[in-house]
Amino acid sequence: MRASPIFAGRILIGITAVLLSTTAVAQQSHNSNAPIDFGADHIELQDKANRAILSGNVAVKQAEMTLNSARMTVAYTGQVIGGNPQVSRLDASGGVIVKRPDQTARSQYAIYDLNRRVITMLGAVTLTQAGNTVNGGRLTMNLDTGRSVIDGSSVAGGSAAGSAASGGTVTQTGGRVTGTFSVPKRN
Repeated sequence: MRASPIFAGRILIGITAVLLSTTAVAQQSHNSNAPIDFGADHIELQDKANRAILSGNVAVKQAEMTLNSARMTVAYTGQVIGGNPQVSRLDASGGVIVKRPDQTARSQYAIYDLNRRVITMLGAVTLTQAGNTVNGGRLTMNLDTGRSVIDGSSVAGGSAAGSAASGGTVTQTGGRVTGTFSVPKRN
């Protein structure tokens, strides 16, 4: 039995609505003006270049968010306010983990642009929230709006999707974000 074009169109619209509604991951706004505390096994200050290189078990905390990695470059503006350099960007590499109160993201690399209040994660990205997992090549997290978008590829283009519906798991294959959505059991 073949479905009528009208019925098939309604299914397509329904699936599109589910996919579009999962593009944004609801998050609370992050206080990107909070001080940044850090710890690392080693730090190298490069004052003339306005940067610091942290390595070995790097841990950074800002408000309710933590960022862990093997290595991090901290770029600052050269201005010192209240005895603290004004940080403008963090570049992390090696087992990067960003944790927020209700989500955890993992990747090979991450860039936290403090001026734009955006974290971009690249390479084998995994985003987990409320039991849902999305995998892809690039994740962009806007800390002001709470919107997270994951692409299947770390280069421009590709498709975007966010957190899967309750209990869903999404995986990356061939530059695409794909997945399976679970549905509630019905009688």
